[in-house]
Amino acid sequence: MAEHKTEATKNFKPKEEIGLIEKIFEGTIWRSRFIVILAVIFGLIGAIILFVVASYDIAAIASYAYHGLFAHPHPKGFHENIVAAIIGAVDLYLIAVVMFIFAFGLYELFISHIDEAEGHGQILAINSLDQLKDKIAKVIVMVLVVNFFQRVLHTNFTTPLEMLYFAGSITALAVGLYFLSKVGKY
Repeated sequence: MAEHKTEATKNFKPKEEIGLIEKIFEGTIWRSRFIVILAVIFGLIGAIILFVVASYDIAAIASYAYHGLFAHPHPKGFHENIVAAIIGAVDLYLIAVVMFIFAFGLYELFISHIDEAEGHGQILAINSLDQLKDKIAKVIVMVLVVNFFQRVLHTNFTTPLEMLYFAGSITALAVGLYFLSKVGKY
């Protein structure tokens, strides 16, 4: 019976044939993955900071809205300012979510599986770098969409052509979101 080795198995040596220096070197390389813990820790800190700042912004706009409701007439741009501030806070929340997904994904890929996450759905389950990039990309696209609408609120349209461009940009966003929702489902 002839022994058949594939290209992948030709390069592996039995444990008995691995030298001391090679063992130490490979162990060092493998353990160096723990440097990723810095990205995990600071990613989580960044996410928490963004959540706090966004929550502060919501509290500030709630105060502005409360005081504006009792000031007659409303301050100039009252409704636009409230909507823009809330959309800005949503933008910060979405970026914080990106940071959380990034931190959780790096931890699961490089450090260890998160046992606590078992049975709580698959939203943070990351099995490959491609899956991590896909989840982050989808949230980043949503951040860009929210940011687009925030900017549009403060845009003054003066010609019908500008309104047509606006309608076209919303259509392009809708088509892009439709195709983004189809990614990975087939």
